[in-house]
Amino acid sequence: MSIQSINARNQFKGKIKEIVEGPVVSEVDVETPFGIVTSVITSRSVRELQLRPGVEVLALVKATEVSIAKL
Repeated sequence: MSIQSINARNQFKGKIKEIVEGPVVSEVDVETPFGIVTSVITSRSVRELQLRPGVEVLALVKATEVSIAKL
């Protein structure tokens, strides 16, 4: 599947702000015009993608459920 075939509403272009690397998984904070999007991915993927702060990325969000609570 190419990136172009994914619904545009699920894509957030931004730059990596911070990476908290763990032995198995890492937290990657992406700063977007709409705020911070945090992804938890394998530390192996962080290394293979050569991710580091300042790198431009596309955060792709796939949600199977969205809950809403009345304020």
